[in-house]
Amino acid sequence: MTVAYFDCFAGISGNMVLGAFINLGLDIEEFKEAMSLLPIEGYIIEHQEVKKQGIAATHVDIQVTQEQPHRHLHHIEEIIMASQLPREVQELALKIFTRLAEAEAKVHNTTIERIHFHEVGAVDAIIDIVGAAWGIHKLGITKVYASPLHVGKGVVKCAHGLMPIPAPATAELLKGAPTYSGEIQGELVTPTGAAIITTLTQEFGEQPLLKVKHIGYGAGTWDLAIPNLLRISLGEEASQTEQKDKALVIEANIDDMNPEFYDYLLDKLLSQGAVDVFYTPIQMKKNRPAVLLTVICEENQEEIIQTLFLETTTLGIRAYEVDRRKQDKEFVYVSTPWGEVKVKLGKEEGRVLNIKPEYEECKVIAQKTGLPLKEVWQRVLVEYYLTNR
Repeated sequence: MTVAYFDCFAGISGNMVLGAFINLGLDIEEFKEAMSLLPIEGYIIEHQEVKKQGIAATHVDIQVTQEQPHRHLHHIEEIIMASQLPREVQELALKIFTRLAEAEAKVHNTTIERIHFHEVGAVDAIIDIVGAAWGIHKLGITKVYASPLHVGKGVVKCAHGLMPIPAPATAELLKGAPTYSGEIQGELVTPTGAAIITTLTQEFGEQPLLKVKHIGYGAGTWDLAIPNLLRISLGEEASQTEQKDKALVIEANIDDMNPEFYDYLLDKLLSQGAVDVFYTPIQMKKNRPAVLLTVICEENQEEIIQTLFLETTTLGIRAYEVDRRKQDKEFVYVSTPWGEVKVKLGKEEGRVLNIKPEYEECKVIAQKTGLPLKEVWQRVLVEYYLTNR
């Protein structure tokens, strides 16, 4: 499954999306041929390799060679459906345009049927949106993530006059998406770019854990104080077994507590949700023998800290967050001469890496039968292998 991450540190526009897709390896001539299937005329597709702040990128420009009419949504639907583009491309392009129409209708207090597009109804916007849908199809992208959107600040000239940035329709499209203005003057997220990214994106935020295989840069037209680029990373989502989560480690050095209390403390901490508790012998100042108490927890952290202060003699604790990587756990039951016994499996990417009969169940069997615990444990393991060869 191919996943795309759109890094919109300089905003996003339709031509930046197209540039990034071409930079990722889409053939420009094949792209032009696909767009020629649309029954529209009066445009030229140009592209060139450029550098923004030293970073190589592709700039795509749709040059309009004749005046274009204002179009309603049904006109655009007719244009797209009359093409011989793949059905998935047609449906995605129409979804993006419908989202645009809904935003325009909301801003102008009318219906999507009565909305006539201005700039976004021009042929260049049609190529941008249909081209973006075609690029998603050709690159086999099945899921899209995106960064927070840098929208810029100031005013922008639209068909209805000067408008604050983001323009009203753009602001409507961006509702629910994380945005920020920054220090750059100008419209960094265009209505077309906003419609594309908010239609495609399943989740906004930091880049998820990806095995990135390709990176493409699409250039905007302006030269800014930052690289005016859209960066798209393509790859595969790492499996859940490769993903890290966070845990909190709480520690205390104790050299003056009755050692009989440690058993009670361990049980109490585990009952409060600690993932693990362990004691390490250490030597402290004045060469005193002591215990390093370590607690690993995911939740109820404040309750656990309060327990340490209440139940131990420590005057302070240390707490720090750590990354943790875990295998997937699965429990299966194995038939044995003593009944079914639970076995815990550790897996990565579906492959069994660790097999462990449950200790407590083996212990009960050993106590009931008088057999050595290690013999029970080994027999359960053998039975698992015999039934899972």
